Amino acid sequence: MPIYEFYCSSCHTIYNFLSKSINTTKTPNCPACRKKLCKQVSLFAMGGGGEEHDELDDLPIDESKMESAMEALASEAEGMNEDDPRAAAQLMRKFSSMTGMEFGDGMEAALSRLEAGEDPDAVEAEMGDIIENEEPFVMGAMRRIKSAKDRPPRRDETLYDM
Repeated sequence: MPIYEFYCSSCHTIYNFLSKSINTTKTPNCPACRKKLCKQVSLFAMGGGGEEHDELDDLPIDESKMESAMEALASEAEGMNEDDPRAAAQLMRKFSSMTGMEFGDGMEAALSRLEAGEDPDAVEAEMGDIIENEEPFVMGAMRRIKSAKDRPPRRDETLYDM
């Protein structure tokens, strides 16, 4: 029986739901506030040993939006002129728009410079440390939550029936 993870932006909590069958379309309501939940990408690890925590576990990512965006932009990326910084920046903007993911401040500044036609190597040389030390993408709701509450989502350990 599969277990699905769902995120509630109102409660800022990730919930686990047990399904008696594989169900990729059903979206339950939040056990606490009854609002519709957002399905998460569930990451897992195989093997033994210690417990490992991945920062991506705490991000509410809409799996279907991410998959659709990747498929839609794959062919566009193949035909893109790699020497055109504006084209690369436009592709990144489209990805952001399609997934609902926003850029961190450093990435936003770098993309603006690329859109202005600046040399990518010069942008990277000047901003590499800034970009490297921040998360490149932040979910829109997460950006507001992080700046307001500065905490990752809570994980409800209860296993709910779907």
